[in-house]
Amino acid sequence: MIDAFHVVHEGDIAVRFFHDERKDKTKGIRLTDDLFKLSEQYQYQNIPNEVEDRWRLVETAWELNLPRHVPSVGFDPEGEVLVVNDRLFERKPITSCRDALNGYQKGKCFYCFNNISVLDSTDDLADVDHFFPHRLKPYGLGNLLDGVWNLVLACQSCNRGPKGKFAKLSELRFSERLHIRNNFYIESHHPLRETLILQTGKSELERRQCLQETYRQSNGNATWTPSAPSLPPGGISMTSLSERHWQPNRRCRGW
Repeated sequence: MIDAFHVVHEGDIAVRFFHDERKDKTKGIRLTDDLFKLSEQYQYQNIPNEVEDRWRLVETAWELNLPRHVPSVGFDPEGEVLVVNDRLFERKPITSCRDALNGYQKGKCFYCFNNISVLDSTDDLADVDHFFPHRLKPYGLGNLLDGVWNLVLACQSCNRGPKGKFAKLSELRFSERLHIRNNFYIESHHPLRETLILQTGKSELERRQCLQETYRQSNGNATWTPSAPSLPPGGISMTSLSERHWQPNRRCRGW
């Protein structure tokens, strides 16, 4: 665990939160200033929930004695929690949906990048938003709209404010952002990895085509965009892939 702590996507990250000096004369772990700087960031309040969530996802698979490639995590809209079916096909709550999704968004709204929280007692508690809204089910999109692949965290203003998204379809460029988010979870071996693969496809191409086809089936519906700027801090766009490649193609798995 210590040796792999700073490894992301098979490579070490630039920031070091500690130095491993167990083989030196000091024989210990030396914490760096970057670790303490975390407490100064807005996202710090959400870190304990995210860490706890990851362990719950892994421990649930162990507890139910499910093979790593089998668990498919679903969403319970009433309790806003993630659930999994055990071997008796009974739904077992795992963890808060907000905690599970916040690791990638890092305390920022998926659409406008305003600060959000996953703590129930806060005024800026994030809403769990269906990227492709439920009202699209009659368009042949099936029951997979409640899948983890389609869930994002949005600030209350974007989701249900005066100019909020509500049941509208987001602009095409946000589909690219969702694609990048889902790939991030898969490539980083997040506990939701196998669920996302089952819901959207094994390869990056299949997952791209899945979203393309979903958006194609949704075509003709009014689209929405946030009134606030949609760039992360620093002005670097999350949509690193060109939107001109987002043209409808194959059908998504199971639809």
